[in-house]
Amino acid sequence: MNRVLVPVALSAPPSPPAADARLQRWGGPTMGTSWSVAALLPPGADAGAIGTIGAGIQAVLDRVIAQMSNWEADSDLSRFNRAPPGSWHALPADCFAVLQAALQVARDSGGAYDPSAGPLVDLWGFGPASAHHPERRVPPSPDAVQAARAQCGWARIEVDAAGRRAWQPGGVALDFCAIAKGFAVDAVARYLCEQGLDHHLTEIGGELRGHGVKPDGMPWWVALEAPPGAGSDGAQPTLVALHGLSVATSGDYRRYFDSAGRRYAHTIDPRTGYPASHALASVTVIHPQCMLADALSTALTVLGPDAGMAHARRHGIAARLLVRTADGFVEHLSPAFAAMLA
Repeated sequence: MNRVLVPVALSAPPSPPAADARLQRWGGPTMGTSWSVAALLPPGADAGAIGTIGAGIQAVLDRVIAQMSNWEADSDLSRFNRAPPGSWHALPADCFAVLQAALQVARDSGGAYDPSAGPLVDLWGFGPASAHHPERRVPPSPDAVQAARAQCGWARIEVDAAGRRAWQPGGVALDFCAIAKGFAVDAVARYLCEQGLDHHLTEIGGELRGHGVKPDGMPWWVALEAPPGAGSDGAQPTLVALHGLSVATSGDYRRYFDSAGRRYAHTIDPRTGYPASHALASVTVIHPQCMLADALSTALTVLGPDAGMAHARRHGIAARLLVRTADGFVEHLSPAFAAMLA
């Protein structure tokens, strides 16, 4: 039997959908993964309106890539990363907002999440630079790890909020991979609301945000992601009603390589320079903003089962942590998550 989660407090609900509203879907590739949108359209919407909305969604996604992708050499983020030491750089509004949010999560987590960890991500074979090199099958040398760590440090980045500028101290390479996808989900949802589409579900690479209801008046029910093999041994199947909520999951089963009997997953602990090495297999965060759900799931993954749960409790984060054991998985729920259980 599925367990269900519902919002603790509902914001002002949108007007109910028209009786003859119809469900329309769009989708395509983006950010190295795929995106999909489902929305209720008024009965008079024609093919032209459907095409315009689809094009608008794609334009939102393309704008996020143009600003924040470190896989694109001419993005605003890549230009900042190449900038000479000791220089200020104006950033587009969205890119600057994501930087501010990323730095706040870094401060709150004591650096467990660090948007400047790009050199480490590349070194371990999980970033843009790895696309030009053979797949990594052994860990880098300790000297290489320490050299990459020397280039990182979120606290070295200064921001000028009034001028929407960021300071490049020299050699800092921002990496928004653990926050930009969530921001893109939020941006698409905001665009749909601006088009008068109050009932919709947006998904990019498994991260989701829902508004309003489905045609039958029920919430957008979404099954929480779990590691392969998780089931009745501790990861109870769970549905969440995404009514004004977002969900993001980080897991050690997505991207990794094995060497000498050990798994090296893609979530790097910037404080050590090495992949997180505890038994935490998966973290799911539910939050009104997908951008923060995205970054927080990464921060909690790095912090690990004990420190991660303490952080979730301290900051009121709705989180589910699945810990891998010899017998399967053990589930830990933060108070904010448990409060949503129906």
